Amino acid sequence: MVRNRNAVQPQGDKARGIVRIAVIHGPNLNLLGTRETDKYGTVSLSTINDMLEEIATEHPIDLVFFQSNSEGDLVSFIQETGAQCDGLVINPAAYTHTSVALRDALLAVAKPTVEVHLTNPDAREPFRHRSLIADIVLGRVAGFGPQSYCLGLLGLLRHVQEER
Repeated sequence: MVRNRNAVQPQGDKARGIVRIAVIHGPNLNLLGTRETDKYGTVSLSTINDMLEEIATEHPIDLVFFQSNSEGDLVSFIQETGAQCDGLVINPAAYTHTSVALRDALLAVAKPTVEVHLTNPDAREPFRHRSLIADIVLGRVAGFGPQSYCLGLLGLLRHVQEER
């Protein structure tokens, strides 16, 4: 799923102060709202995207959304679209702990990235304690449910604006 809020072209965005951010959702996040609601809550992925769009209306942000259950599709999106963005917010979900390919794609595009999680992986099963991207991202926000995305987006926006 790709969803682009208002299809702002990357040319001229910096001059207008617009920050283009890709929000990337990994595997099984399309099931939010119905999947393991005791852990992930009842908020759907669409509602999370709507929350982020609401923030974007109050700030100079153009958002591009993408969700896939396929590691290869996520890697291709990062390489193609992520390279055209000012930064990335990513919830790699289960690929957090296993995907060297996602790590390599993030390194290749070299954009500031914030890793987000609805739950706190460090408070869960031991195999979830290791993130293969933790050491290459700008920051991590976890454990605040859907607000993790909002906090990550605002933190990334501030970073990009300060770097400009």
